[in-house]
Amino acid sequence: MWTGLLIPFAGTALGSAFVFFMKKEMPASLQKMLLGFASGVMVAASVWSLLIPGMEMSEGSVWPVTVGLLGGFAFLLMIDYVTPHLHLMGEAEGPRSHLSKTTMLALAVTIHNLPEGMAVGVALAGAMQVDAGISAAGALALSLGIAIQNVPEGAIISMPLRAAGNSRWKAFWVGAMSGIVEPLGGLLVILLASLVTPAMPYLLAFAAGAMLYVVVEELVPEASEGPHSNIATIGFALGFALMMVLDVVLG
Repeated sequence: MWTGLLIPFAGTALGSAFVFFMKKEMPASLQKMLLGFASGVMVAASVWSLLIPGMEMSEGSVWPVTVGLLGGFAFLLMIDYVTPHLHLMGEAEGPRSHLSKTTMLALAVTIHNLPEGMAVGVALAGAMQVDAGISAAGALALSLGIAIQNVPEGAIISMPLRAAGNSRWKAFWVGAMSGIVEPLGGLLVILLASLVTPAMPYLLAFAAGAMLYVVVEELVPEASEGPHSNIATIGFALGFALMMVLDVVLG
């Protein structure tokens, strides 16, 4: 069960390793496909692995899920506002945008990976509880789905760093270590969830809100901007379908 915390991190490291095999920048069409795919995985995971189990745990009441969902959006909005960062393929934002591009890029990925780690942690915590309505296989499906979407995310981070003149090893290291927040965040959520079992519906919805914020704020706008937006749409459909199948088959 605990190995589920490390699976998403492994996906990030695998994607970052692309820098050793690709000599040039990632083609724009491939970037669009991967961004769309990641969006589809995260939206499907938010619905099937987090919001629906949260509704079942709250016994039909929509308020715990609603409060948790909005709380997740608000939390990521606050982090996004106070932390200088780069959008995945955009310009610098934040109150201290004079920081190095590498530093801000690492901050951007950390912001993206935090809700994913929280989502895995809360799903694993739910699987450890008998009445949570989340099976161990379902939690594993969420962890695996996030790991799959982390593969392109790792590549999207390491490849631009290499193109900017960094060594392959530095680009790989920054890309891979950007995912370390996932197992750490997941572990923290598990420890907290064991102390506040009645809060599980709120925590599940909170993780879903945080993930959906990343999709709405970062992934979808950048995937649909400029040419090849239709390719991003296809990627979204494939990612959503894959995560849905994983959750239904394994859950």
